[in-house]
Amino acid sequence: MKATQKDFLRGLPAGAERCCIFFFCGPDEAGASAAAERVAAALPEAGERVELSGAELKRDPALLGDEARSSSLFGGKRHIWVRASGEEAHDALETLIATGEAGAGAAAPVLVVATAATDKSRTAKLLEKRKDALVAMFHPPDLAAVAGAVRAMADAAGLRLGGDLAERIARAAGLDVRLAQSEITKLALYVGADPQSPKPAGLEDHAAIGAATEEDGFAPVVNAVLGGETTKVAAEIRRMRELGLNPVGLALALERRTAVLAGILAHCGPRGSIDRLDKGQQARLGIFFKEARDIRQQFDRWRQPAQRGSSETRLDRLIPRLTRLHRSLLANSQTAELLLARELAEIARYAAKR
Repeated sequence: MKATQKDFLRGLPAGAERCCIFFFCGPDEAGASAAAERVAAALPEAGERVELSGAELKRDPALLGDEARSSSLFGGKRHIWVRASGEEAHDALETLIATGEAGAGAAAPVLVVATAATDKSRTAKLLEKRKDALVAMFHPPDLAAVAGAVRAMADAAGLRLGGDLAERIARAAGLDVRLAQSEITKLALYVGADPQSPKPAGLEDHAAIGAATEEDGFAPVVNAVLGGETTKVAAEIRRMRELGLNPVGLALALERRTAVLAGILAHCGPRGSIDRLDKGQQARLGIFFKEARDIRQQFDRWRQPAQRGSSETRLDRLIPRLTRLHRSLLANSQTAELLLARELAEIARYAAKR
């Protein structure tokens, strides 16, 4: 079955509880991951989470079935979480389905978050007509959609948001629903709200918890790196360390901006122009006034062919690279700053090429 991005903003799509394979794709990795987290939280017996990469499954397609049909260390339930790029998980999912139909037995739920894949991909086609599978594609959301999601999060947490606070939280999170959920959780703790005892929250409460925004520190680094401003990168990395900016948070900021660029590329094409978009189209694509100049300059760099004569753009190569960086930072927290600094310098040098 197929579901839409709007279905997940309202909760879980009808029929999702009958599915055991979930494929979340599209340029909005944050939205896809948030939807996967929502599904995982709704599993009757989620148990242990086993994380696999798309690269692992591509090397060994049988691995997914082995893990999905194994019990956890202590004999409990488990679910499988896969972070993949493009079609990396296709053969593994095909093998999982084939062995299941051949009588291999029940498998644990499998949730795949696949960047650089779409609902027209081979993997999506493999799953979309199955009653036990769900496919959903996520595009970079607009402000109204994320603000609506924030209100739903607040309702679930027992928060009554006043004024334009939902929109403010959406902006502060850079339209990333995962960061917005974190803000709602902190805000609920601060005012002492829960579903059984709802409490109001206003702009003053949000200011009091010191909600961080991308503009507090991430934006200058993102703009220097994606803009190919190699002379600024060293100073920005030094500032990142002095301010104690979270490496994973910065990686997320890079992913969000890349998702915006991918949305523009999908809408305009590699030869299109941001200047031809009206204000409404720009807002829907996540281009806000104070960021427009930086986004325009970055789009001009990243829509270029990856190499002469290639149909692949630089952006096509950047998206999976950022996904790998994110995984690496999560797996190597002790050396995260060093790993991130090295990767930022490499990406900036690539962006600077003419």
